[in-house]
Amino acid sequence: MSLNRLATAALLLLGLTCVAGAKPVPPTPGPAWKMKDVDGKVVTSADFKGKVVVVDFWATWCPPCRTEIPGYVALQKKYGADGLVFVGISVDGDDSIPAVKAFVKQFNINYVIVMANDTIQDQFHVNQGYPTTFIIDRDGNIRNKKVGREPTSDFEKELIPVLRPPGV
Repeated sequence: MSLNRLATAALLLLGLTCVAGAKPVPPTPGPAWKMKDVDGKVVTSADFKGKVVVVDFWATWCPPCRTEIPGYVALQKKYGADGLVFVGISVDGDDSIPAVKAFVKQFNINYVIVMANDTIQDQFHVNQGYPTTFIIDRDGNIRNKKVGREPTSDFEKELIPVLRPPGV
């Protein structure tokens, strides 16, 4: 783990993360990725072609992550039929798979959970803390990024224009 990531983890453990709103970004192609879910099945970004994908970097030990996840569960349930897919990327480490599985069960997570690999955080430029969340449009472009927690209702307002573009 890099020094920067260790420092970020320390700040999160102390609860010192800032709350930052989601920020629309100019459409930028999202990275192609391949990771394993908590059962060892390979999951790739190509599996979600044509869907709106919310990619959330999180950890079981992260208080802001824990407060956001129930809202993500609700949004997945509400908009899944509209082509929305959440992908939670756990940064807990491969040795934490049993703890992540227990967390998934405890929080009734209804979306894909994969375990971060060595390069995924670098590919997404995740370096400011957790949670870090991206909205990726149906064409594979990153449209929104947020660092820190945000009320579900506020995040939903950022998600709707990507999920249902104007005139649709």
